[in-house]
Amino acid sequence: MCILNMSFFSQGSQAQISCDTVYQDLFPCVKFVMKGKKVDPNCCSGVKTVISIAKTRTDRRSVCSCLKSVASKATDRQLKNAARIPKLCGVKLNYNITRDIDCSK
Repeated sequence: MCILNMSFFSQGSQAQISCDTVYQDLFPCVKFVMKGKKVDPNCCSGVKTVISIAKTRTDRRSVCSCLKSVASKATDRQLKNAARIPKLCGVKLNYNITRDIDCSK
């Protein structure tokens, strides 16, 4: 589902979070997304890491776009599982994980 490699890239003077970074941090969530059952504590740590590094609006839009890209290829069941992760990890996202996430907000 995800090929992972941690990296950041710059765009002008503003750093932007790459999808590789998002996928790296969220990789422990793949098993839950695929099968449901129990969320790995490393998944929750990854979610919290992504949220903590997405400090600017540009960062949050980048993360959203990465999630939207993966969601566009997911089954309905996988999307349902993915959408449950924030609540199960005790974090709040400002959007729902769906195929049609509006990342412009």
